Amino acid sequence: MSTQLPETGFVRLPQILTHIPVSRSNWWAGVKSGKYPAAIKLSENITAWKAEDIRNLIARLAKEGGAR
Repeated sequence: MSTQLPETGFVRLPQILTHIPVSRSNWWAGVKSGKYPAAIKLSENITAWKAEDIRNLIARLAKEGGAR
């Protein structure tokens, strides 16, 4: 599996966590609080995020000094 983010489309959580080093539980808490982008249900068992939203998040976190 490639760790490079696509320009468009959707990415799943394991790929996101290779770029934003937080635990799964911290990620979901951040989604709930609005710190991280909202998830999109693609099907009953598949949750993903827009690649553009994750790219913007990474840029914002880099500007703020990291994913703390």
